[in-house]
Parts: sequence; C-alpha cells; structure tokens
Amino acid sequence: MKFKIHVITVFILFLGGFYASVLGQDEGYVMTVNGKIPVDEMGKTLIHEHVVTDFTGTINANQPFEDQKKGIDVILPHLKYLKDLGFKTLFECTPSYIGKNVELLQQLSVLSGLNIVTNTGCYAAVDKKYLPQHVYTVSSETLASIWYEDWKDGIADTGIRPGFIKLGVGKGKLDSVEQKIFRAGLMLSKQTGMTIAVHTGDGTSIKSQSRLAEENNFDLKRLIWVHAQNGSDQERIRMAEKGVWISLDGVSKTRIDEYIEMILKLREHSLVPRLLISHDDGWGVEYNNDELVLKTFGNGNKRPYRTISEILLKKLEEHGFVQNQIDMILVENPKKAFGILD
Repeated sequence: MKFKIHVITVFILFLGGFYASVLGQDEGYVMTVNGKIPVDEMGKTLIHEHVVTDFTGTINANQPFEDQKKGIDVILPHLKYLKDLGFKTLFECTPSYIGKNVELLQQLSVLSGLNIVTNTGCYAAVDKKYLPQHVYTVSSETLASIWYEDWKDGIADTGIRPGFIKLGVGKGKLDSVEQKIFRAGLMLSKQTGMTIAVHTGDGTSIKSQSRLAEENNFDLKRLIWVHAQNGSDQERIRMAEKGVWISLDGVSKTRIDEYIEMILKLREHSLVPRLLISHDDGWGVEYNNDELVLKTFGNGNKRPYRTISEILLKKLEEHGFVQNQIDMILVENPKKAFGILD
C-alpha cells in the first residue's frame, strides 16, 4: 500500500511541475547581493541561514567590522563545502541592527560561487532589544518608505539590494509596535514584490499576522512563517492550507527526529508544497581585547550548513521520500516562495 501511495505522489508531483511550467510559475527573479538572477538559477537553496550576527545589537542597519578578511577566512570554507554539496543559493537572514554585513556577503558570494540574498526590515522579537528608536515614533508608511530606499538604491549606501523582507515578532497577538512593522512589511511587499519572512514566537502570533494580512488584502503566499517549529502540527497545517509558507528552521543533529515528525505530518495532509527547511546556522561576532572572534551558533550543529544534506535527507528517504519530493522542498518551493515577478 505504501509503495502505491508513493507512486501516486510522484505522478502528482510530475503533473504539478508540468502545469507550473505551462502556467509560467517559474518566471521571475530573485535579487541577490550581486544583482538579479532568474529564479531557475537558484537551484538547491537554504532559505534561512546566517553568516555573521552581533547579538549585542548595532547602531547601524549595516555593520561591517574592521577585519573583513578574518570573516572570509573563517566562513568561506564552509560556503565552498555547501557548494560541493550541490547547493547554489543561501538566504542570509540576519536582520538590520543585529550585525548584518552586506559587503562581507557580497565578497563571500563572489569567492564561493554561491548566490547570497540579503534583506531589509527590522526585528521586534527578543523584547524589542534590536529595534532602533525611530521605529517607535514614525508611521508604518514612513517605515515602508525607509525600507523602500534599500530596495531602490541599496542598503546603507553600499548599492547592495535586498531580496526579501525580514521582520521579527514575539509570542502572542501582535502588539501595536509589531503591528506597525508588519503593516510596513505588507506595504513594501505590495510595492516591490518581495516576500515577507517573519521570525515568529508561536502559533498565536502567526494567526494574528494572518488576520492582519487578510484585512489588508495581502496574498498569504507571500508570507513565510519563520520558526514554524515553534507551533503545533494543527497550527502548521491550518496556516499551510491558507497559503502561508511553513518554514522549519533550526534543523539540527540534536533535534532531527522532531523535524522528521513535523515533515511527515505535513506530508500526511499533502502540504509538502508549502514546506521550507533550513538550519538557522551562522557565526556570532564577539571581541576579545578588541580582537574579532567569530563563534558558531550553539544550536546543535558543530559544522554549519551540513545537517540537512548529511542526516535529514537520508532519514526522509528512509520514510519514503523520493527525489521529486526532495527537489520540491529544496528547489521548487524556494523559487515559488521568494521569486519576484518582473
């Protein structure tokens, strides 16, 4: 019986890919740190990773550090290995004012051969620790116009443009400040076509986001529930059925079985076409006697960016996932989630 189900699944996925091609769903582009590329050049993609993050917070939206070479020396070998694993694109999710370093991203993209995509927006999670003061005093319209300048001219006078909107909110219903930045994200997305990826504390928060988006006639297929692993199966299924992208970030060796179960539950409900996965790996910036130190995130992966390829995919195959389904998760879904129509 399981064999028959899997054969039927493959056939359905084949038809889905055929009609997507006929209907032009693979058209459009993604904005990388080196400019536009067609979505068909994205290839295998990790949709939520970090390169460098400064958890003390920064006063600037973009924060280069003095020793860029050290950053390259530490991080480049891991990106090259990721390329050797067959990946072509990485979405770098470090928000503004938390150490985002777009010049470093551009250098690493050129040297590694990976497409790297950065973001605009702001982050109100972690008790609003990383919110700049102007967010409290300006309107959603003004915030959207500030972020639009990043899209139009580049981030912090670098000329490097974002490819998606990254926001962050906490648990529970959106409060007034979170509503403000979320509305700004809706406005900017409608104006530019960029998708909104929202770090989300729990299932109650994504329900609040969904309601606000619908009230503003926003297409939920342009909204990514970041850290959807923090919700329940029922909440993930409900949001996926409404069109929201379910992003299971934080895949790690220490929690691999939990992620397998969440993915299998989505498959039971034919919702693999709404699924995104990533590690949420990266390096934290620290200083020891004014010397730059980069430390990997303590999230269960000692070597960044590898667990999905080396462990998760093999376990999915053991549970009957075939190559078309793997390609859907790592290739087709990211194209649909982040592609911007011309």
